[in-house]
Amino acid sequence: MELIEKYFPELLEDAVKREQFEKLDELYREWNTKINVISRKDMDGLYEKHVLHGLAIYKHFPFPEETRILDIGTGGGFPGIPLAIAHPMSQFHLVDSIGKKIQVVRAVREGCGLKNVQATQMRAEQIKESFDYIVSRAVAPLKELVTWTNRQLKIKGKGGLTGKYLLLKGGDLEAEIAEFKALFPNYEVTEIALSSFFEEEFFETKKILEVTPVGKK
Repeated sequence: MELIEKYFPELLEDAVKREQFEKLDELYREWNTKINVISRKDMDGLYEKHVLHGLAIYKHFPFPEETRILDIGTGGGFPGIPLAIAHPMSQFHLVDSIGKKIQVVRAVREGCGLKNVQATQMRAEQIKESFDYIVSRAVAPLKELVTWTNRQLKIKGKGGLTGKYLLLKGGDLEAEIAEFKALFPNYEVTEIALSSFFEEEFFETKKILEVTPVGKK
């Protein structure tokens, strides 16, 4: 929680959000003993490696109110759960193909009293709805993720704003981006280094890829 206080004191000024963030540690520790969705060594770093990491998207691009966000391959609920706490006026759909992981997401949702989270076991290609924004964390190469979900991303979303992907990735992404651009020339890709937000060593190689359609898909 100290890291959330350090970087996002404005979120913790809201008593409901503070309580929700505080509950995450207890809930994930409890459920991780039943269904291992977070590595044992990472549990002690929950707020740095999972919660704060997810909130990097909020730091870069706070979602407008009343928008709809899809979290593809959410795993145990990241980045969707922290983002849903930060954006109570937006709706989040967290999707994963593994049922046990969605079971954990639903338990955390209920434990935190999150009314703006839907959690569904399905593959990305099965999603029929459309969304203003799509997020994920290290789910698949960029070309594959966009191939699976580009029909679900609105070209123009809430308030006429352009839809976009906000994807958490790490390492050298030059080749991955070049391959993607060759297949999807009508998308613009911007890298945002998380080391510009957070000083912890964990974030030195971590990035957000902001992927925006600039023409017809």
